Amino acid sequence: MIYCTFQDKQLSQLGFGAMRLPMKDGAIDEAQVERMVAAAMAQGVNYFDTAYPYHGGYSEIVMGRVLSKYPRESWYLASKYPGHQVVEKYDPAAVFEEQLKKCGVEYFDFYLLHNVCEASMEVYLDPRWGIIDYFREQKRLGRIRHLGFSSHGSVDNLRAFLDAAGDSMEFCQIQLNYLDWTLQDAKTKVELLNERHMPIWVMEPVRGGKLCKLSEADEAALRALRPEEGIPAWGFRFLQDIPGVAMILSGMSDIHQMEDNLRTFEARKPLTEGEAAELLRIAEGMKDSVPCTGCGYCMAGCPMELDIPKMIATYNELRIAPSTNAAMWLEFAPEEKQPSACIGCGACAASCPQGIDIPAVLSDLAQRLTAIPKWKDICKEREEAAKRLAGR
Repeated sequence: MIYCTFQDKQLSQLGFGAMRLPMKDGAIDEAQVERMVAAAMAQGVNYFDTAYPYHGGYSEIVMGRVLSKYPRESWYLASKYPGHQVVEKYDPAAVFEEQLKKCGVEYFDFYLLHNVCEASMEVYLDPRWGIIDYFREQKRLGRIRHLGFSSHGSVDNLRAFLDAAGDSMEFCQIQLNYLDWTLQDAKTKVELLNERHMPIWVMEPVRGGKLCKLSEADEAALRALRPEEGIPAWGFRFLQDIPGVAMILSGMSDIHQMEDNLRTFEARKPLTEGEAAELLRIAEGMKDSVPCTGCGYCMAGCPMELDIPKMIATYNELRIAPSTNAAMWLEFAPEEKQPSACIGCGACAASCPQGIDIPAVLSDLAQRLTAIPKWKDICKEREEAAKRLAGR
């Protein structure tokens, strides 16, 4: 197992993410989770990551129950506070006490503010809720050993939160893989976090499985370079030597994925410059994206003052994989700043150096937004599931 040093701890660089646990008959397959954890522990994995909303609240319960069969000092448990969810009132103390009870622990080794982004940053910083102050106090009391945050926000949003609360954070978890290196500008996020000396935790290393199976031509190109390497392993190899990366979380859904990942993390096998370039070439081919360079010329003449480059970036991401996280900022934007507010005047297209038919793109984006779940609805469903769980 590859290990990374984080302060006084040696962390397995592969972490077991519990967002996509195996299912059976509509519930978490706890027996298979036990086998997966046993295989992970046997090969030196010591970091396990869950969160309040995962699996409708049951992920914390199952992971706590399974891990309790091993000595407490042999594993590190991470969970998260759901300040990104839309609720009438935020009560960090109530949630935290519930999480400790559900996981059956007296403290969390790692604890995160969940998904600090454009839609949630104000909640986390709002003095009415005192969220950061509360968790700083829990850390002082030893009930949290290390405090950090996860983010699906933009570079600007990440920078703003680091400016506001970075002194209280010890690590940051971001979506990072060779597709999002440019698609979500993860490269700039890595540079920013390294500038701030903030250790990086990785989520979505294979993009929810999208990078586990490529086109026949792309898979053949990679096998020609490394015949012995599985396709998913390329995604992990890309990350293993990025400066600042300490933890790579994989949301494994069966024992076979666990065994495959364990083999990948037996030893470092750094990519050559040519191999890394080939991965990025493959990523570019996967995008089939609108060729916006983000120059901003389109915005100067827009009578509605829309953030067109950001909308096109969201459009490109939604074309690859519909994602509530990708579009969350638009859900919380005013109606007059939505892509549907475009009046089709064409001033933007006339000034676009790339010749993009921007009104057509914004019209298509508006249609695509109607086809993905609304974050508010997801939060409501999760809140109802939590209430049902509490009533059991």
